[in-house]
Amino acid sequence: MSDEAARQLEDFLQRVPYVRFLGMHAELSGDEMTAVLPFAPHLVGNTMIPALHGGVIGAFLEATALAQLSVTQGSAKVHKTIDVTIEYLRPGRAMTTYARAALRKVGRRIANVHVEAWQEARDTPIAFLRGHFLLSSN
Repeated sequence: MSDEAARQLEDFLQRVPYVRFLGMHAELSGDEMTAVLPFAPHLVGNTMIPALHGGVIGAFLEATALAQLSVTQGSAKVHKTIDVTIEYLRPGRAMTTYARAALRKVGRRIANVHVEAWQEARDTPIAFLRGHFLLSSN
């Protein structure tokens, strides 16, 4: 991706306070963006396992979708979430989590986005998100 895409991504990550609270960042490689959620003790929901809080995983997935949209759509505004469905497949352990978003359909006003999150191996995801987002005009 271009330097402009990297700038838009960094602007998005700095603009959203909850992204900063999570400690999330993203890496661009070619035309792919990988979101990274480093482990931090304040993200744990179940101290017995220990496992990441489900809300943290859901927010990470949603932020990944919005970050991908900000890079590909080039809008200065943060797009609005219409609805999301999250499938929790296994506990998110106390370790770094990764996610990638795929834009399935981008229309004039609405985008359909799928996101997958994993920890050690991409072929064993911990959660999926399927969502619709209202595209902002500049």
